[in-house]
Amino acid sequence: MAVDEGTVRVDVWIWSVRLVKTRSLATAACRAGHVRVNDERAKPASVVRAGDTVRLRYEGRERIVEVRRVVRKRIGAAVAQECLIDNSPPPPPRESLVPIARRERGAGRPTKRERRELERLLSSRYGVRPR
Repeated sequence: MAVDEGTVRVDVWIWSVRLVKTRSLATAACRAGHVRVNDERAKPASVVRAGDTVRLRYEGRERIVEVRRVVRKRIGAAVAQECLIDNSPPPPPRESLVPIARRERGAGRPTKRERRELERLLSSRYGVRPR
């Protein structure tokens, strides 16, 4: 497939405009089905053009961006914002994120009851099994 000057691979573009940290993460997101171009599932080599809509699920958030300008190399954050129009819903407030089990500093070792509650929480959320 011949690529003209107005197109670029979707994995390269989402990495270039800093939607993901590395190109390999961008490729993995495409392979896992977390990237859609114009509401169609995108493979890493799918092309994007100016005017296309890219949907990306990454780090527990959905980003919906419109391609304004096609870039092939990673660019600065200020310039990257000029290459896209961000139509994403606002990120959830930090308070609404999943609470993390934390102990007060200096509280000492957990009691047997606290340890069991922590293990129950971790096994239900992350599949971590007690040793």
